[in-house]
Amino acid sequence: MENALGQVGYQSTMIIIVFVVLGLGIAALFAALFLPTRWRLPYSMEFLFVGLLLVMVWYGDLRSTEIFEAYQAPLNEEGVLEVGYEPGDGEFDRVIRVLAFQWGFAFINEEDEISRNAAIVEPGERVLFGLFANDVIHGFNIPAAGITAEFEPGAERNVWIRAPEEPGRYLIQCLNYCGVGHSQMKAWLVVLDPNAEDNEEGGA
Repeated sequence: MENALGQVGYQSTMIIIVFVVLGLGIAALFAALFLPTRWRLPYSMEFLFVGLLLVMVWYGDLRSTEIFEAYQAPLNEEGVLEVGYEPGDGEFDRVIRVLAFQWGFAFINEEDEISRNAAIVEPGERVLFGLFANDVIHGFNIPAAGITAEFEPGAERNVWIRAPEEPGRYLIQCLNYCGVGHSQMKAWLVVLDPNAEDNEEGGA
């Protein structure tokens, strides 16, 4: 999740610290068992060990809260519309219906043309996505547009973005675990280059 939100990962650091602390604890245990009986771990080291564990728990909780809040924040922003929202005429430059399924996206444009791997837009367009699923709960995340939404099967949900001004391909992904193929549930937001002579519809 945090990688999709563009945040720096901290899991590797925490894992390294856990293994270091675990190794030190095991070494101290063996030292207490096999060294002469006069050797004992100083109380100050025991307090330091417990203090380090508490700091790790506090830091892990802090970072988890930050990541959760960063994930939840887009759900409350103006890009996520209420269920059943009906757009007005000319309110958006492009309307795309998105069918999410295990494990992929199908994009249906206003001409009823379907693309399995790409939503094609122009730079700076206001794009409305109508999201619906036919199986399980899915997520819809476009990191470059700062939009994240969750939607259940049987209920369409609308979200909108302003497309990036820079032409190129931008990741679209599901952020809700939806089965064994979840990690491959990706597509592309393709922003066409208006100066290019021939834009390929697939572009991805």
